[in-house]
Amino acid sequence: MDTVLIASDLAALRHELRTMLEGPDLLIEEAVSGPEVLDLVREGGIDLAVLDLQITNMGAMAICLEMHNEESYGAAEAVPVLMLLDRRPDVFLARRSGAEGFLVKPLEPVRVRAAVRSLLAGGEYEDDALRPTTVRAAAR
Repeated sequence: MDTVLIASDLAALRHELRTMLEGPDLLIEEAVSGPEVLDLVREGGIDLAVLDLQITNMGAMAICLEMHNEESYGAAEAVPVLMLLDRRPDVFLARRSGAEGFLVKPLEPVRVRAAVRSLLAGGEYEDDALRPTTVRAAAR
């Protein structure tokens, strides 16, 4: 059974994600702050961290960077990060911080579950649901 950590200071978002993910194959843990996320990751047993971009005292980008830093010198195990973004331009932040995946809100259960499955299997996930369509000029 895999353990997924959901981190947000918004109880409604944590509840929404728990509802989307809860099942017999996943154990859900919750955190409300960046330091709490880091403590739980250091303790071990977390297979995936789902981080809200905006958390009051330490957002997802800072948490992700610190997790990768601690992993680099052996203070914590590698834990993939699925970052929840507020808008499409935030993709830069997710990529810059080294997150293995990202979703742009509003969240849809099918995309959330697909992203979680991909990251737990060792893959990556980039949400392209809100990516602008490329418009091409007609050939002459």
